[in-house]
Amino acid sequence: MKEVVLSPLPHTWLIDIDGTILKHNGHKGQGDELLPGVKDFWGKIAVSDVVVLLSARTAQEMQPTLAFLASHGLRYDHVLFGLATGERVLINDEKPGGLKTAVAINVPRDVGLGDLSIRVDPGI
Repeated sequence: MKEVVLSPLPHTWLIDIDGTILKHNGHKGQGDELLPGVKDFWGKIAVSDVVVLLSARTAQEMQPTLAFLASHGLRYDHVLFGLATGERVLINDEKPGGLKTAVAINVPRDVGLGDLSIRVDPGI
């Protein structure tokens, strides 16, 4: 189990689609498939948090993908399609009190989010 400890502040989640929440390239074969633990993980994201989905899928693949996510009750605030297939780099400032405001979590492809635990620590 991989535990990530976060502050009680509102969060912005930047979440890749293929290989993280949906089976990698499933849309090119048998069809999209929700990976294990994704629905439970989504249920732990606070309503006040912002969810931004990221994908290298084309603009033509956007509507079927969004329909699939909606059919599984996965909410999001923004979606970016047509991104590069390499690393996603997040650069953010550190708060004056020392809070590091960027967190990166790498999960093995197509494993899902069942082994990922998020804990909010009010003391941060």
